Amino acid sequence: MITIEHQDTLLRVTVFGELTLEDFGRFERAVDRELDRGTGINLLLDLNSMSGFTVDVAWEEVQFNHKHVGDYQKIAIITSDQWLAWTSWLAGVFIRADVQQFPDAASARFWLQE
Repeated sequence: MITIEHQDTLLRVTVFGELTLEDFGRFERAVDRELDRGTGINLLLDLNSMSGFTVDVAWEEVQFNHKHVGDYQKIAIITSDQWLAWTSWLAGVFIRADVQQFPDAASARFWLQE
């Protein structure tokens, strides 16, 4: 399950359990709506409650990131899981954005507002 909130110039995404292709589709549509507003995207990804993702999501993410290489400004990832942090960082290699990992939402929000 995924929740998506738009807060000013920030897109906050929280994942609960396994991230599915349907969930990722919702994320894609939210990003596209933000891009239609004409600004770059600051993204707050809360992955603390994420248990994993399906293989089709991994492939879709690669394709989606390829289409949106320069559309993100900053991406803050909240997770204590080093594997999720590493895979998120790896995805960030293929986009032009500043990607950082944080242990909590407060420090992530502070960094995003700098």
